[in-house]
Amino acid sequence: FSRRKEIRESRVVNLCTYEFKLKHLRNYLQTFEKVTDEALSTKYARDLGQMVWSEIKRRTASENLKKRPLEEIIELVKKSCLLVTPEKRRNYIRHVEEIESRYQCVQSIFDGERRIRIQLSTDDESENEDLQEGPMWSAANTAMRKYFVEYKMAASDSGDDSLYPIAVLIDELKNEDVQLRLNSIKKLSTIALALGIERTRSELIPFLTDTIYDEDEVLLALAEQLGSFTPLVGGPDHVHCLLPPLEALATVEETVVRDKAVDSLRAISGQHSPADLEAHFVPLVQRLASGDWFTSRTSACGLFSVCYQRVSPAVKADLRNHFRNLCQDDTPMVRRAAASKLGEFAKVVEVEYLKSDLIPMFVNLAQDEQDSVRLLAVEACVSIATLLQQDDVEQLVMPTLRQCAGDTSWRVRYMVADKFTELQKAVGQEITKSDLVPAFQSLLKDTEAEVRAAAAHKVRDFCQNLDSYQQETIIMTNILPFVKELVADPNQHVKSALASVIMGLSPILGKHNTIEHLLPLFLSQLKDECPEVRLNIISNLDCVNEVIGIQQLSQSLLPAIVELAEDSKWRVRLAIIEYMPLLAGQLGVEFFDEKLNSLCMTWLVDHVYAIREAATLNLKKLVEKFGPEWAQNTVIPKVLAMSRDQNYLHRMTCLFCINVLAEACGSEITAKLMLPTVLTMANDNVANVRFNVAKTLQKIGPVLEPNCIQTQVKPVLDKLNVDTDVDVKYFASEAIAGIAVMTHLVN
Repeated sequence: FSRRKEIRESRVVNLCTYEFKLKHLRNYLQTFEKVTDEALSTKYARDLGQMVWSEIKRRTASENLKKRPLEEIIELVKKSCLLVTPEKRRNYIRHVEEIESRYQCVQSIFDGERRIRIQLSTDDESENEDLQEGPMWSAANTAMRKYFVEYKMAASDSGDDSLYPIAVLIDELKNEDVQLRLNSIKKLSTIALALGIERTRSELIPFLTDTIYDEDEVLLALAEQLGSFTPLVGGPDHVHCLLPPLEALATVEETVVRDKAVDSLRAISGQHSPADLEAHFVPLVQRLASGDWFTSRTSACGLFSVCYQRVSPAVKADLRNHFRNLCQDDTPMVRRAAASKLGEFAKVVEVEYLKSDLIPMFVNLAQDEQDSVRLLAVEACVSIATLLQQDDVEQLVMPTLRQCAGDTSWRVRYMVADKFTELQKAVGQEITKSDLVPAFQSLLKDTEAEVRAAAAHKVRDFCQNLDSYQQETIIMTNILPFVKELVADPNQHVKSALASVIMGLSPILGKHNTIEHLLPLFLSQLKDECPEVRLNIISNLDCVNEVIGIQQLSQSLLPAIVELAEDSKWRVRLAIIEYMPLLAGQLGVEFFDEKLNSLCMTWLVDHVYAIREAATLNLKKLVEKFGPEWAQNTVIPKVLAMSRDQNYLHRMTCLFCINVLAEACGSEITAKLMLPTVLTMANDNVANVRFNVAKTLQKIGPVLEPNCIQTQVKPVLDKLNVDTDVDVKYFASEAIAGIAVMTHLVN
């Protein structure tokens, strides 16, 4: 509404400048290139594909596209169709004819520059200049011109303020600035409220449907907005009017936009009544599933499960047939989408049709020539197995699962390893013992390191889910020998994955087996050359501690910790610092003081700031664990000694430690031991130290008694407030103000 005056003024609106047409042209040519490339890159016409594609690239690189048409290329594409089967040839010709018509349309747009001059009359001027017709307009520009002129003229003639929001929307949607168009889309709900339910349904939604062509981020925002538009169009009774724009968005090239449109369609599907679902939503799914472009067919795959349960048996049969066609689609992208949604669809299909219809789809997808399709079938296997009886799983699912576990593609085997514990829960204990244990052994000794690492990650969970009566026997006989081999694996990622879970076997196997079989493995990994392996062992020591006690590990643990603490990579040193409070709790205060206390103090003078910062926080956690008395006797004297260090960075670290220790130690220890050191450091020669003194005094102020603040802290801050250094004065004034506020609140 704030733009009303501007909108009513006379001005020229450029709806189709030369640059705008060139943008359309380039997008159409990109579509031409991608579809032609897709057609020619198949095995049916591979020999001509490279020649034709290079020619397309050469011709489309020319700036003067008008003088270099693509008719010759189109003829080559048609000739290449002679190499393929009649059915494939018909598909190619249909693609080429569509491309040819698009190109002719683009050339027509390119021939002339289109400018519309709209003179919006004021109260004493009511005539508009005639619209000058060009040779050809795209559907989007025609609709844009129609709505823009209608609303502008209606707003001018009738003086109806409610027309202005849509006029503003149309105006901003055509702005060259992407951010303005994006902001306009994000305000759709506000505009819909201003227009009202009727006009939103009859005017705004058709306008959005007719003009869907923009940058990906704008379309993404539109797809997201439409998912929550149901109340703005009149509720569930009229939710079907949101389907046309979302259907168009579900067919665009950008994957993120399609996925968001599908999410919105799934959200509004549940708001349809059963009658509306069959009358409007199911036909949309069928149109998408039978679309010419793979983009629409991939989007359709995600919509079957949300509407299947609420339609009639005849429609259900049709939906299953459409899904079967998608699983057998010629395009790998469509088969991938179908495979990824097969498990979801299986959960809503009746068991009888699951066996008769979906299991064959699953078997075919698991045997697909593309490994990217086969690996997604593994995920569907989990959902299908949970829905079937034990006998049916053995008969219908396990042959395919065995095949996947030994697939020639490492990516498929990796997916089996990644989903192994889920498969274990789905198939039951008997099949696990007879089939999955041998399969797991095979994955643990796979030739690919990625597969072994994925399987190693599942060792603990797989062992935990075994039948409790045979758990120990199966682990000791079938799993542990392979685990011992992985401890010495040449790949560090495999060893690291195993180290993160191997400690979890201790509670399962008990004290005796842990000491006899697992403890040597732990000690070996503590000496591993890879820092990540050692860190993973140390971070999970609590599992072993609960079973055998920390003393069994102490002799080998300490050298590993020291080595990690002195590692040349600062990130490794940082990681061991983060685990120190955990180790302190496991080792106890006596062992910690004897072996690790000096190490923690060494980190405070590390040359990397991140290490020094982490070390100060580590001290706070240790004080919280061991208590203020321990800090008073052990930590604080060493921290205060740093205030006399020659290196000013170490003196600043002393202040940082006091900042975090004051709260943990309490008022008495802070005032008695730490405050005098802080006040003394106010006379430091380095300005950085002095202004950190001011910050520290402000930080520890809430811990101190009011009398202490008045008699000791404020005089020092007043002195710093007249310091010669600007930064010192600034932080001193900030501290004075902060303490004054705190004192006022306390009073």
